[in-house]
Amino acid sequence: MIWFAGATLLPMAMVLAGAVWGGPWPYAALTYMTVLSFVMDRLIAAAPDAPEEGAEFPAAPRLLALLGLLHFAVLVAAVWAVAGQSGLSWPARLCLGIAAGLIFGQIAHPAAHELIHKRPRALRLLGRLVYSSLLIGHHASAHLLVHHAHVGSDRDPSSARRGEGFYRFALRAGFGGARAGWHAETAMLRRAGRPLWRHPYLLYVAVGLGCGCIAAALGGIGGVLGYVAMCLYAQMQIQMSDYVQHYGLRRRRLEGGALEPVGPGHSWNAPQRFSSALTLNAPRHSHHHVSPGTDFPALRLERGHMPMLPYPLPAMAALSLVPPLWRRVMDRRLDRWEARQAAPR
Repeated sequence: MIWFAGATLLPMAMVLAGAVWGGPWPYAALTYMTVLSFVMDRLIAAAPDAPEEGAEFPAAPRLLALLGLLHFAVLVAAVWAVAGQSGLSWPARLCLGIAAGLIFGQIAHPAAHELIHKRPRALRLLGRLVYSSLLIGHHASAHLLVHHAHVGSDRDPSSARRGEGFYRFALRAGFGGARAGWHAETAMLRRAGRPLWRHPYLLYVAVGLGCGCIAAALGGIGGVLGYVAMCLYAQMQIQMSDYVQHYGLRRRRLEGGALEPVGPGHSWNAPQRFSSALTLNAPRHSHHHVSPGTDFPALRLERGHMPMLPYPLPAMAALSLVPPLWRRVMDRRLDRWEARQAAPR
C-alpha cells in the first residue's frame, strides 16, 4: 500500500503546491507524470506476479476515497491556476494544466474505476461523481452494465477490433458507450418499476453543469475553456486505456451462440511496478475482469495465461496515437497469442 499511496498522492500534492505557490512545482508535476514514470519503470524491477497468499488490504478503500476527494481539490486548483488570478506565467499554467489532465486520466480515472465496483453505496457514488466531474459520467454506467458483460464482443463499444485505429475507436466507443449505458440504465429502471427522473444520467449532467459553473466563477470563459480542455484530455486517456487493454482480443462463440466466459486471455496486461502503482494496478486487467470485486492491491498476473504488452501501459497508450506503428507492434503479438490459444494442449 505504501507504493500505491506514494505514487498517487505525490503528483496530486505537486499540482496543489504549484497552484498555490508556483515556483518549480508545475514543472515537477509534469515531469513526474511523464519522464519520471518512464524512467522508474525501467529502473525498478517488475512487481511480483501475486501478493502473498491470503493477504488483505483494509487500507485500499480508504486510499480510494482519499484519492476521489482529492481529485476535486486538484480539479478546482488546476482550473484556478490555469485560468484564474493565480499569477503563474503562461508556461507554468500550461505545464500545470497538462499535469492535471494526466493525473485525471491516470490516477483519478483508475480510482473512480475501483470505486464504482465497491459495495458501500457512498464509494460507488463518489466514483460516479469523479467521472461526472470529468464530463464522462456515462462511463460508470457503460463500464458496469455493458463493458463487463460484453467485453471482447461486438456488443461492447469499448473492445477495440483488430486493425481498428485509435481515433476511429475513440469516436465509436465514445458515442456507443454513452448510448449503450443509457439503454442499460433505462432498462434497469423499467424492470424495477422506478421513474425515469431517477436515471443516473440526470446526475451526470447535473454534476457536469455544476462543475462548469464553478469553473466560470473561478476563471470566467477562460475557466470554462480550461476545464473542458482538461476533461477532454482525461477522456482521451480513458479511451486510450480501454483501447490498449482489449485490442483485438475476442471471446469465442460456443455451441448455441453464447459467448465463452470472460477469462484471463481477454485483456492485455503489463508487469511494470511504478506505472502499476501510479494507476492502481490497472495494468493487471485480466484478473480484474475475471474477479471485478477484488481489491486492486490483490490483483494477480499469470504470465503464461495472460497476454502481455511489450511496454508499460502509459507507453503503449502513447504508441496508440500512431496507428501504423501500433499495428506493426501489436498485430504480430496478437497473432502469436491467438496461435498459442488455438494450439492443442
